[in-house]
Amino acid sequence: MELSEFVVVLEKRLRQPLPGRFAQLKMSSLVRIQELMKFSAPEDAIQSSVLILLYPIDGGIGLVLMLRPEYGGIHGGQISLPGGKYEETDESLIYTALREAQEEIGIDPAKVQILGQLTEMYIPPSNFMVTPVVAYQASQPRFVADPKEVAKIIEIRLDDLLDRNNMQKKKIKLSMGISLKVPSFYINGYIIWGATAMILSELKEIANEIWNS
Repeated sequence: MELSEFVVVLEKRLRQPLPGRFAQLKMSSLVRIQELMKFSAPEDAIQSSVLILLYPIDGGIGLVLMLRPEYGGIHGGQISLPGGKYEETDESLIYTALREAQEEIGIDPAKVQILGQLTEMYIPPSNFMVTPVVAYQASQPRFVADPKEVAKIIEIRLDDLLDRNNMQKKKIKLSMGISLKVPSFYINGYIIWGATAMILSELKEIANEIWNS
């Protein structure tokens, strides 16, 4: 299926009921499952959004991620989707995702078409309620990383997510020094785990559904 055709079908599919938490938890560690069972999202959860940007790359469908710099925070040194916290001046969470992606990796919002949203996710360690925004750019973007926010821009292909061989349990070290094995997407030597893997798991579920229909 060509990217342009996939985008049309995906946009329609995102208007229908989503796989939701069932798909997210396929890439969740036992620790996260226990956290989600123990905690419900509080009223003071910080609203935020991330951008899942699809675009053409080498005859396939590209997807951009970023490696965050090492710092003392919870998510330092992790691979994430571009995005961040909703600001009072933002028109919507979609605007937040575009603004943050422009700041972090230099996308041009004028070239981006919004396709829809995936299921929101609460992240207990940071108290963030994250809305994943799915978008499309008809041309391959020229990314420019903000060195304060991004250690490296990582481009993968949607095919990488659909390859079952790339779903592996990998040992990671948490910020408090504890190591544990977690479900992850292991792609091009990068370990994609946690909330990012859970969000991409729902995208994978929908993509597989489209491809197999």
